[in-house]
Amino acid sequence: MNGRIGEEFARAVAGKDRGALLALLEPRIDFRALTPGRPWEATESVEVVDGIILGHWFGPDDRVEALVQVTTGAMADREHLAYRLRVRTGDVLYLVEQQVYYAVDRGRIPWLRLMCSGFRPLCGGGADAPTAPPAEPMPWAGN
Repeated sequence: MNGRIGEEFARAVAGKDRGALLALLEPRIDFRALTPGRPWEATESVEVVDGIILGHWFGPDDRVEALVQVTTGAMADREHLAYRLRVRTGDVLYLVEQQVYYAVDRGRIPWLRLMCSGFRPLCGGGADAPTAPPAEPMPWAGN
């Protein structure tokens, strides 16, 4: 159906690309998300992008090193997107996963639900240390 739009959304989040995110989202949007710390709601795309995604979730000190994995598919009348990001904040490397369900109308997203794993530290060892598959840096993300 519209997996391409989901992949574009994941790349825009990974690239912290405000313009691309705003181009993908309808100006009036039904947005809800859940992160480990709190729920989020918004009805305007500018609030979603500036106030939530780039304003709280991925700030200026968070460097997205790689878009590690992207999976898209249809779920009945909705689209599904799952992606993982490798993010560095200071000296600490994290893995972040987000699961997204969304609708597409005329090439834009008017309805979006997202659940985030939060920033999970990628440790240097131990059996319980989370790991991520190796990934190439994203040339379009300023690396």
